[in-house]
Amino acid sequence: MAPAEASAARVAADSRTARVGGDRRLRRNDVLVAVATAVVSLGLLLGLPFLDRIDPDTVGPRLDAPTVGSGAWLLAALGLLVQSAVLLAARPAPRVSLVAVAAVPVIAVSATHESSDVFGLAALPVVVAVVLTALRVPFGRLWPALVVAAGLVATGTAENWILLHGALSGRPVSAAVLDAAPQGFTQAVGAVGLPLVVALVVRSRRDVRAAREAEVAARTAEASAVVREQDARVDAAVSRERTAMARELHDIAAHHLSGIALMSAVIDRQIDTDPAAAHEGVRQVREQSTAVLEDLRRLVGLLRDDAPAERAVETVAGIVDLVERARYRSAVRLEVLPGDRELADGVGPLAQLAAYRTVQEALANAALHAPGAEVTVTVDDRDDEHLMLTVENGAPAAPASGSTAAGGNGLRGMRERADLVGARLQTGPTETGGWSVTLGLGRESAEVPR
Repeated sequence: MAPAEASAARVAADSRTARVGGDRRLRRNDVLVAVATAVVSLGLLLGLPFLDRIDPDTVGPRLDAPTVGSGAWLLAALGLLVQSAVLLAARPAPRVSLVAVAAVPVIAVSATHESSDVFGLAALPVVVAVVLTALRVPFGRLWPALVVAAGLVATGTAENWILLHGALSGRPVSAAVLDAAPQGFTQAVGAVGLPLVVALVVRSRRDVRAAREAEVAARTAEASAVVREQDARVDAAVSRERTAMARELHDIAAHHLSGIALMSAVIDRQIDTDPAAAHEGVRQVREQSTAVLEDLRRLVGLLRDDAPAERAVETVAGIVDLVERARYRSAVRLEVLPGDRELADGVGPLAQLAAYRTVQEALANAALHAPGAEVTVTVDDRDDEHLMLTVENGAPAAPASGSTAAGGNGLRGMRERADLVGARLQTGPTETGGWSVTLGLGRESAEVPR
């Protein structure tokens, strides 16, 4: 498995593990809420009658509660347990669980026709269900279930009050309902309305906090993206500078050092047979060495920040001197085809530098790979739109002895310079066994003569 695939698999496994662990914690919390509701409800069911009996300051009638262990008490306890158990479904089916919790006491009272003062304890699970549901479901989708739950709470409370006070004895049903309606409305507001307000306040604060955290996370991500973009730009700029430095250094070294190597080989053969020519070759080697040192000094000066650097600008006109210096290594012929303008008129300085370096590299390659071959440099400035440079050498007269292990950098540098200025570069062998390099430079602002 590839490292990227292994990393992706680990991330997916960690995500699944975190999701499973989160689900387990949520289910455990749901169980704890249901158990706590059942314990509190049953505790109140057990304790309220005892507290009412031992209270000496009770005003009004005693609490009408079923005897512990009786059938009515067991029915009430069973109803509370059922309501608490229904709370376990508050996460997967919140609205259904809310309606079911509110419907259990109504069903119990309607089925048994038994009432007591502890019927109000059935509102506790309803309160818990309202809070849980309001925290998980938007109010826009929750309000129908809330209305139904409030209606069920009001109905059950009113029915219990009618049975508890015997309101139907000798009275019409409508009158009993009107008497019990305030009790049902009050219980519905206390069991549904007030918990809903509390839950909505808690949810709004939670949403505000989540929005702030999301905003902070978005700002952090945006800042990280900006930093990464800046790093990418810096890396790209450094890469371009390194490429330009390598190209410039290669052009300097390939031109001068290859000439020094070839002239040194000639001097070695002439030192005994033609001392005068050998002395002339040594002078040429000295001139080439001085030239390469000057070029390297200018290049190093451009790279330093603590001192101004001397900057030499090579142009198409400088190709003449370039050819003159190359004639000490091999036979080089220069042919200039001028037009009705100044030489290289309309060709920008960067394009002229690319032309100069291309000719320099082509002459160095010809001397290195085609020793003894005649080289022709042609500068065609007749076209109104393009300046054409051609460096063509014939077949080598002797085996090449100056090949290096880093071949191909010269041609790559030519292509990089040509792409940089939008020029056209063509290289390849000729029919006579030599090599040809052609560079076409477009004019930027040359005026076309009539």
